[in-house]
Amino acid sequence: GNAFEDDDVRGFDQSIRKYLGLGAEARLAYTSEPKIDGLSLSLRYEQGRLVQAATRGDGAEGENVTANARTIDDIPVQLKGAPEVLEVRGEVYMSHADFAALNQRQEQAGDKSFANPRNAAAGSLRQLNAAITRARPLRFFAYAWGEHSEPLAETQMAAIERLAALGFVTNPLTALCDGPEQMLAHYARIEAQRATLGYDIDGVVYKVNEIALQQ
Repeated sequence: GNAFEDDDVRGFDQSIRKYLGLGAEARLAYTSEPKIDGLSLSLRYEQGRLVQAATRGDGAEGENVTANARTIDDIPVQLKGAPEVLEVRGEVYMSHADFAALNQRQEQAGDKSFANPRNAAAGSLRQLNAAITRARPLRFFAYAWGEHSEPLAETQMAAIERLAALGFVTNPLTALCDGPEQMLAHYARIEAQRATLGYDIDGVVYKVNEIALQQ
């Protein structure tokens, strides 16, 4: 669901508690992380090897961008100690500094400049020529998973830490929050840093930390 007011976050917590049959006193932890304004990408690894990268598309079918994903430094092509099958989900984005430098190069070459970092990231990832993608300063934050042959961890936070241990870049502002007041406080911390993050976000995402409760 979406939240636009503080009370929406408190209401979210109350509705989750009600659904799970948890009383107001029961501890219920959440993760809180910036919502990156980029392009969703799904990476499939088999026996530790990157075999496919796909955009989200319409949610059921996306574009195969495997060759292009292999050119992004933040995306490992080989994992050590990963489940036999692991689908890693995350966001491809472009930093403000890299975006400004790219547009400067585009203008100098007499090419069209990009409207914003998200458009630049999306256009760069979807190039038919992987060499063009390689020349573009794309980055990737991993924050979720899809199909997997064995669980990464028992909690959202531990799973994110496992992704980092496998070699993925995860967002350093991801935090564990004990209830809605801490969730709101972390939102305020992220909001205060928003102008200096160096990349675009369009909100904060909260997730129930315990994966068994998510399911």
